[in-house]
Amino acid sequence: MLKVPSGTEAAEPVGQPCPAACAAAWHKRTRIALLSNPKSTGNMAQLPRIREYCDSHPDVFHYEVERASQIGEAMRIIARIKPEVLVINGGDGTVQAALTELHNGGHFGERAPPVAVLPSGKTNLIALDLGARGDPIETLERLIHLARSDDLQRYTVARELIALRRPGAEDRPVIGMFLGGSALAETMLYCRHKIYPLGLPNSVSHGLTALAYIARMLLKLKASFLPPAPPPTDLVFTERARISGKFAFLAVTTLNKLLLSQQLGGEGGGRLKVVAIEERPSTVFRALLAGLTGGYKGKKMRGIHFEEVDQVTIEGESAHLILDGETFRAESGRPIHLMPAEPLSFVKLAA
Repeated sequence: MLKVPSGTEAAEPVGQPCPAACAAAWHKRTRIALLSNPKSTGNMAQLPRIREYCDSHPDVFHYEVERASQIGEAMRIIARIKPEVLVINGGDGTVQAALTELHNGGHFGERAPPVAVLPSGKTNLIALDLGARGDPIETLERLIHLARSDDLQRYTVARELIALRRPGAEDRPVIGMFLGGSALAETMLYCRHKIYPLGLPNSVSHGLTALAYIARMLLKLKASFLPPAPPPTDLVFTERARISGKFAFLAVTTLNKLLLSQQLGGEGGGRLKVVAIEERPSTVFRALLAGLTGGYKGKKMRGIHFEEVDQVTIEGESAHLILDGETFRAESGRPIHLMPAEPLSFVKLAA
């Protein structure tokens, strides 16, 4: 659904080009461009409310896409509107696809609008990092208020991004903020494919997934109804610096907050934060206890690795990696390379 002001030519179907007259008319009145993914799980219940809200607010330009391949065209059209804020309504996968297009497409030149994220979708690490919580309509109302006021710049922050490069596609990196690997990725995929289809509430689904992982780790069980064990993985920082092993938790991120909302700390001073926790029960529970008590930063802990680097190569035998919802594989002879990307501006609604 592409919302069009009265008196202009009707828009074409979802994901289709907006007529020039439509873009010109909207440019005079738009403060917010809202890009929605109707197929995001969290949007199935909320999108009718959001559509109704946008229909009654002429300073919101609402564009919906059903496939990632349509986001490039959506950005080209939104760039004509020149909104003051670009709002993304979808899960982390939708945000990742939009950030990738913003980084690679060049639709806005050197002055892309700040990005805001509505709290929707199954996973919302990016939205939580930016302070977007609760009802998406309330978040949208607050963003509109900021766009109408002189306070927007005060809430705008620069965020570092991750550029993921794959063999054969180095010239078009995938852009994101949070990458999970090893047992973390395997367990996330297990939850996505085995638990979510049961239709349970998110909290119940995540609890069952955690119990299944703990049972597999403690009892060393192998079964189709449990998450698979992680493969051996190598993290290469330089020719002489690497970490190897089977990890219960592997994350590379630029987000300020992670899981237990503890500030990450590490060595090296680079822009990518790397956390790797070896998969041994004693190590996992020690890491969990340290996270709950805020005991990470500044401490050396056996089996728990913290690094701050400017590049990392991930090697493994069919090792799954998930960057903001999109799955990749690091295979033998085909490693995944991660480096910082140029920062983008985001609207942060809370500390």
